[in-house]
Amino acid sequence: MLHEQIRKLRSSRGLNQVELAKKLHVSKQSISNWENNNIQPSIDALVELARFFSVSTDYLLGLDSRTYIEVTSLRKEEIAHIQMLIDDLKRRSAPDSSPYGAKL
Repeated sequence: MLHEQIRKLRSSRGLNQVELAKKLHVSKQSISNWENNNIQPSIDALVELARFFSVSTDYLLGLDSRTYIEVTSLRKEEIAHIQMLIDDLKRRSAPDSSPYGAKL
């Protein structure tokens, strides 16, 4: 699971293994070994991966099933709009929700 998460997150950022290795100050071989499930990153490296990708270590380890959306390059106003859309979708998908606040 961890190896899949690392590969998925790296790819979603448009990085190759060499670029990610440079950003994390590790070797390209380390990234390759992690992604091919040959070895596991150290705890320190796991924390650095989580920080770099702005996810929790639980997410990397497959213990957190939430979906993360990369918003780093967006302005605060844009992030607020995305949050409003998410909140609206959650309200609409609630089993007994109504747009008027009362059960029909």
